[in-house]
Amino acid sequence: MNKGLMFLVMLVMLTAMAVVMLRHQSRLLFVEYQSLQTERDSLNIEWDKLLLEEGTWSEHRRVEALARDRLHMATPVAYRVVIVNKQRGAAP
Repeated sequence: MNKGLMFLVMLVMLTAMAVVMLRHQSRLLFVEYQSLQTERDSLNIEWDKLLLEEGTWSEHRRVEALARDRLHMATPVAYRVVIVNKQRGAAP
């Protein structure tokens, strides 16, 4: 009976140690999971910004291509560009 009792005590101790180790591993994995979620969220934000930027650039290129191809427009040379400032109080 003494050997059986010692065997059960050892089995309980091993089980308790396994529970502690698994609990610790579970906590570490949860911390890593939260870190990965934070990284995912920042990458999603960056992706949205990049999509917006791509849309902006592609829209400009599209307008420029349409102006050049359909309307036969071209960018003027620098010396032909005139900047006009609006006077305060002037009628629109």
